Amino acid sequence: MSDDSTSGAHRPLVGRANFLLSQLGFHIAQTFAARLAPLGIAPNHFGLLMHLGHGEGSTQQQLADVLGIHRKVMVGLLDDLEERGLVERRRHPHDRRAHAVHLTDAARELLPRASRVADQHEDEILAPLDAAEREQLVAVLQRLAEHSGNLAGVHPGLSQAAARSRRPVDPSDMPDA
Repeated sequence: MSDDSTSGAHRPLVGRANFLLSQLGFHIAQTFAARLAPLGIAPNHFGLLMHLGHGEGSTQQQLADVLGIHRKVMVGLLDDLEERGLVERRRHPHDRRAHAVHLTDAARELLPRASRVADQHEDEILAPLDAAEREQLVAVLQRLAEHSGNLAGVHPGLSQAAARSRRPVDPSDMPDA
């Protein structure tokens, strides 16, 4: 016979780290998407644009490898960003079979604005914490992410979000930030 008190059967959800992380993650994802929507991008676009900002000229395959997503998903994401005028594919200078991906001027203007949105969002989420607590929280979350096998700096929902981002964004469907 098992002891319910040791198994956690009576422990309330507010005392469970997994519940709290899930609750906060859902809230953070929803509000971040709503804040990016007026810029015409979704969180997966922001993530890919950030990676491109640090590695412009990468091939589609290199980006897919770095982000740990299937190349077909990468093609879909890039098609979407290209339709939005944020990236362009050019023949790779050293491999005529490959395309190098570059940010457009529109993306270079958008990325700092989107980064400010992300910074403001993070500041609001972490407002109750002082600088030392924020640093400690980030370090603990990095350890947990690494332990769970997540790639550093790569959101695991990126590949699933690719299909959803191809729908037009209706800001009236977004919750207030």
